[in-house]
Amino acid sequence: MKVIKSKNFKSDRAWGAQDIANMNGITTRLHWTDKPYEWHINDDEEVFVVLDGVVEMLFKDRGVEKSVVLETGDIFYASIGTEHVAHPRGETRILVVESEGSV
Repeated sequence: MKVIKSKNFKSDRAWGAQDIANMNGITTRLHWTDKPYEWHINDDEEVFVVLDGVVEMLFKDRGVEKSVVLETGDIFYASIGTEHVAHPRGETRILVVESEGSV
C-alpha cells in the first residue's frame, strides 16, 4: 500500500520521477518539471495526467503541429505513433502511465 501526496513531490532536476507502480509491464510514475521535454514518439500508448500546474502539449496530427493547454485534472492520451512534447508553464506535477521502458 502507498499514499503519495503529489503536491509535496519535487525533484532536483526537470522530469525527475517517483515510481508508483509497475503492473504487468505498465508503469505509473509521478513527474515533476519546470522545463519542456523533447519531441518524441513513445514505443506504445501513453496517458499523461496533469495533477498540478499547466502544460502546453504540442503534438503532430497527420504531420500538422497542433497544441492544447492542459490544466490540473486534464488528461492527454498519446496513441502509438503520436509525436508530442510537453511544455510546462512553471512548476508542474504529472502522472504518466506507459509501458515499462518506453521513451
